[in-house]
Amino acid sequence: MDVDDPSPLVGGGGADPPRIRRLEESVVNRIAAGEVIQRPSSAVKELIENSLDAGASTVSVTVKDGGLKLIQVSDDGHGIRFEDLPILCERHTTSKLSAYEDLQTIKSMGFRGEALASMTYVGHVTVTTITAGQLHGYRVSYKDGVMENEPKPCAAVKGTQIMVENLFYNMVARRKTLQNSNDDYPKIVDFISRFAVHHINVSFSCRKHGANRADVHSASTSSRLDAIRNVYGASVVRDLMEIEVSDNNAGDAVFKMDGYISNANYVAKKITMILFINDRLVDCTSLKRAIEFVYSATLPQASKPFIYMSINLPSEHVDVNIHPTKKEVSLLNQEHIIETIKNTIEEKLRSSNTTRIFQTQAVNPSALIQANTQKEKGTEVKIASGMKSQKTPVSQIVRTDPRDPSGRLHTYWHGQSSNLEKKSDLVSVRNVVRSRRNPKDACDLSSRHELLTEVDSHCHPGLLEVVKNCTYVGLADEVFALIQHNTRLYLVNVVNVSKELMYQQALCRFGNFNAIQLSEPAPLRELLLMALKDDELMGDENDEEKLEIAEVNSDILKENAEMINEYFSIHIDKDGNLTRLPVVLDQYTPDMDRLPEFVLTMGNDVTWDDEKECFRMAAAAIGNFYALHPPILPNPSGSGIQLYKKNKDCMASGEHVDNTDEDDIDQELLAEAETAWSQREWTIQHVLFPSMRLFLKPPKSMATDGTFVQVASLEKLYKIFERC
Repeated sequence: MDVDDPSPLVGGGGADPPRIRRLEESVVNRIAAGEVIQRPSSAVKELIENSLDAGASTVSVTVKDGGLKLIQVSDDGHGIRFEDLPILCERHTTSKLSAYEDLQTIKSMGFRGEALASMTYVGHVTVTTITAGQLHGYRVSYKDGVMENEPKPCAAVKGTQIMVENLFYNMVARRKTLQNSNDDYPKIVDFISRFAVHHINVSFSCRKHGANRADVHSASTSSRLDAIRNVYGASVVRDLMEIEVSDNNAGDAVFKMDGYISNANYVAKKITMILFINDRLVDCTSLKRAIEFVYSATLPQASKPFIYMSINLPSEHVDVNIHPTKKEVSLLNQEHIIETIKNTIEEKLRSSNTTRIFQTQAVNPSALIQANTQKEKGTEVKIASGMKSQKTPVSQIVRTDPRDPSGRLHTYWHGQSSNLEKKSDLVSVRNVVRSRRNPKDACDLSSRHELLTEVDSHCHPGLLEVVKNCTYVGLADEVFALIQHNTRLYLVNVVNVSKELMYQQALCRFGNFNAIQLSEPAPLRELLLMALKDDELMGDENDEEKLEIAEVNSDILKENAEMINEYFSIHIDKDGNLTRLPVVLDQYTPDMDRLPEFVLTMGNDVTWDDEKECFRMAAAAIGNFYALHPPILPNPSGSGIQLYKKNKDCMASGEHVDNTDEDDIDQELLAEAETAWSQREWTIQHVLFPSMRLFLKPPKSMATDGTFVQVASLEKLYKIFERC
């Protein structure tokens, strides 16, 4: 009988068997994707392995909500060819092998061509890449294995950036099991830490989206111990022993192993085992159990070892194609290899177990005296009748500490000595930073020192205390931010503060700037003409006058190009092109839309004959250019989205429309505006305010010109509530 024949079976008393159907391709692909990408950490592992296969020397990972909302992996590898982009995310497309026999000698970590394809079936994937020799990169989005649109040219740095958003958006059951966004982030950090220990010639970093500090940050090094120290800390390295095993005379069991294992002094509650076989991160349960058995006779019952091993075998002795996520491999003569490694570790531990080290903690005499004094005071209070212990009033308790932003409560001691210690610590840190940024032999000019002395003499001590110990709260509007100092809340003018900070930094880094290289040289004459056209004081009828002013200012800047480059790292080549700008604040690049205005100010407003005034005005121009002004595009939040409508007839007539159709909005311009405003908000919180605490000396004028305005006081609020 034919399988598709619907006629019933004769002679059978039961129901008809179910028909066999061929599943749709989309269903098959989604099922396969669920096997390959089991968790967000699986996607991160696959993307990192792709980066390493691409020869990357730097890999950066950014994660949001444990990888469910965003996974972004950037590398500086060789990139992806433009002609390969259409089939990049199709299943079983790969550059790692071409025939099944290649698996026997495969050296790359990826080979199936399933990872990227699987991600497109369970998430939204965007790829940005550029190869060597290209003038620009390409960005393209993928869904269900195919491109959603044609690759768009874009600015890009060397290598590839892959962004996976809304992972498992179409797999409700899988997403429910991963509801806690914190579950997978530790696994991601663990994966990257293991890669960082093994691949010592690659720099790795991993951070949460929006975080200022990376949870993993390892620089390339020549020493394995340095890599372990960077990732796991010096306390782990202190108790490690190097181990090497090789077996070249055992027929088919040829292998070589090197690594580091912990000695008997190492104490940890959880085993850390980092195993690489032929540079592939894998798990081996049998080897792990054998090692734990050896250590159980040496370590205390609750302690676990630290193990790093790199095993190298001939490629034909390893079967890498036995697990969907490639987390396990099959070895030829595996039992013999495990037994050899186990015996070597046992012998190494036995020879190193002759001595034990116990860490002791020195007792602080001052702490003992203070404890005894407090004990005596407590006794006196108990004995004295009617006496009560003094408590800090609720209205004076400060619940946030700028040195501990997690918001935990702390005990605050009142005393002159502790304040002096804090102040001396701040001074020492500030002096170290200044000495690094400003070597003594750099540009030792009297006029520059006079300007720095003016900054010190005009500093407001009260505002300085607020700045050094404030806690950032958030943005109040486009110009003002909220900060808390002790029990007071302040509004701070971000533009004024950033302008003064950049001015002071321009003087402090005088002659010792790092440089920002412009992607293309910018002609001074064109920049000046752009600035003059935007000048409202000059009409369209003054084109000849504008051209003359541009020529004059361009000549002035070219005449002083050598001095500007030496003192401020503003490089102008012989053809009158601007090629470099200074790095005034680390991790910050100014708004290039304000570059024409900056060039005009440098040429037109700086007094070049007087050295001191020249430095002052040039630093002020740099401060104004680098200040965090609101972006030129209007803020799209709230009613501001009306400004991005394609049809502005209703705007011109003054009509207000509550419902804005997405088709009526210029989405490209809106996305650009949202990116600019969100980038500014991130920079204010994570770059400006931390730098302000370290470097800013607020002048006395800021106390009266509205830069700092106190808006609330906890003590006064308590008085108001008491009246109510």
